[in-house]
Amino acid sequence: MKEEEQRDGLGTPENPDVVVLLHNIRSAHNVGSMFRTGDAAGVTQIILSGYTPRPIDNYGNVQTGIAKTALGSEKAIPWVSVGSPRASLAKLKLQGYQVIGLEQDARSCDYRSVNCPARCVFVVGNEVRGMSPALRAQCDTLIEIPMRGTKESLNVSVAFGIALYALRDK
Repeated sequence: MKEEEQRDGLGTPENPDVVVLLHNIRSAHNVGSMFRTGDAAGVTQIILSGYTPRPIDNYGNVQTGIAKTALGSEKAIPWVSVGSPRASLAKLKLQGYQVIGLEQDARSCDYRSVNCPARCVFVVGNEVRGMSPALRAQCDTLIEIPMRGTKESLNVSVAFGIALYALRDK
């Protein structure tokens, strides 16, 4: 599917249309894991932005790190690659999508308190730095997973799976 295509007819409260945007994810293994989890959760498209690795590189070669963890799901979910997420998010918002970002921030609410809208873009940022302030500002809602141990965060693909399933199940 071309990124600029209108996404009409998708998404109901019972079966939401969930598009995922992965921005500046460093690890191909994390990307592959998120493809696999996204496929299992019924994600309709994945947008890869910034320097996030793609399943197929510019020369048509398979990215083996993604293929190893995605186990074929990178072929099951339509995906596009864009340099910057800004225009993609703006287009999706014009089509009625609400943007939910997974990030620890003063604006963030508990991930269990948010209902998944019929049309949702779920945004995940870099493993270490998270999402930039500009990307956070494009989100309608920010959610976080409360940490109870000594560490301040989870692996990005683990956090993605927990939050994605919580959104889909509400």
